[in-house]
Amino acid sequence: MSLLSTKASCNTHGQDSSYFLGWEEYEKNPYDEIRNPKGIIQMGLAENQLSFDLHESWLANNPEAAGLKRGGQSIFRELALFQDYHGLPEFKKAMVEFMSEIRGNKVTFDTNNLVLTAGATSANETLMFCLAEQGDAFLLPTPYYPGFDRDLKWRTGVEIVPIHCTSSNGFQITEDALEKAYQDGQSRNLRVKGVLITNPSNPLGTTTTLKEMNLLLNFIEEKQIHLISDEIYSGTVFNNPGFVSVMEVLNNRSSKNDILSQRVHVVYSLSKDLGLPGFRIGAIYSNDKMVVAAATKMSSFGLISSQTQYLLSAMLSDKKFTKTYISENQKRLKKRHEKIVVGLEKIGISCLKSNAGLFCWVDMRHLLKSNTFEAEIDLWKKIVYDVKLNISPGSSCHCTEPGWFRVCFANMSEETLDLSLQRLKAFVSEFNLIKQQSSLNSSSIIKNSRRKSITKWVFRLSFDGTEREPEQR
Repeated sequence: MSLLSTKASCNTHGQDSSYFLGWEEYEKNPYDEIRNPKGIIQMGLAENQLSFDLHESWLANNPEAAGLKRGGQSIFRELALFQDYHGLPEFKKAMVEFMSEIRGNKVTFDTNNLVLTAGATSANETLMFCLAEQGDAFLLPTPYYPGFDRDLKWRTGVEIVPIHCTSSNGFQITEDALEKAYQDGQSRNLRVKGVLITNPSNPLGTTTTLKEMNLLLNFIEEKQIHLISDEIYSGTVFNNPGFVSVMEVLNNRSSKNDILSQRVHVVYSLSKDLGLPGFRIGAIYSNDKMVVAAATKMSSFGLISSQTQYLLSAMLSDKKFTKTYISENQKRLKKRHEKIVVGLEKIGISCLKSNAGLFCWVDMRHLLKSNTFEAEIDLWKKIVYDVKLNISPGSSCHCTEPGWFRVCFANMSEETLDLSLQRLKAFVSEFNLIKQQSSLNSSSIIKNSRRKSITKWVFRLSFDGTEREPEQR
């Protein structure tokens, strides 16, 4: 072990989180309709499999792009050779146009301010390296994506200070919570370098309100720190209120501030909006030229293949396809969201009202044996091992209230979702039955105790003829 680096031998990766442990259990016993019908169903993976037919249809109608051809001629050799790490110009152009389209063309993006990365994970870590030193801190509103404990901290040494949000206002960010988090960071002798949010929120499935965004912008302006807005779910908004990018809010502010705009950075990806996590397409957008320059250099450690860039530049440049895809995908997400929310309500389980994302923030507090995180983990283990559903406990997302869970709904077929709801229904029915029997038993014990007490009182009264107060036992 002494021959290894501290990074290789340390245990701070976050892999021991219940979020990742649930994945491990799923991988040991994955559900398959034919081969393993009693296996664990994966509901802990925020993956969008609802619109693959649209991709496949486009590929079938565009064999040149899929076959790495241009004008009927193979460009395999051209793409196989070394490419500049700035990325293919045609792909960057297609990316910024798609980002603008997702945002209703209310904001435009400059390709010169865009840095390509191998997914949003790489983008977020790269920004940490650009904006903070080891031992500095970023504030994150809770609950937040469990992977941030790995993505933001493990290699960079940057710390996370939680902004504690509660269910009392739908887990929205407040001025008091922001200020308290900032003070908490300072009390730990940490230099707070910025705030990072996900908009729409992972795991809440809600869009950041205009009030919250203006609060955040005022806060970072006052503290002279950065704001990172992770907007990888921006195209999954299926209900009102619609998505509003921080860049749009920044542009619409009455007092334009170039210094403030340089402190706001956006992370984007095609993993959620286009449903292509395996293609590893991420991006950083920043108005700070030094950040762009540094991030571009760092991107050489995680490049996107030229073949992938070529294929997707053709797909994203097809405006008829992107328009159809965005609209149809949102309709399918809305339908699937409604299905799981209604299904859970019939079981007696409610969800936080949401309008985006590939998951629901589910309230199972009434199923806890006690209002503790230990009880939450006990419930989670029953759901994973007995019910055979992998869901993510709120404690893995640093939620301040036990009993909340993130449940994904877009990474499976409709039939598999039906089975998931059936399994959960059987579990809740059994839970309610046991609770009812326990309540009846408790009531019976109390009644018997009262009878015994009355009998003793009557006996004493008849024995000595003196009326006395019943003895307490």
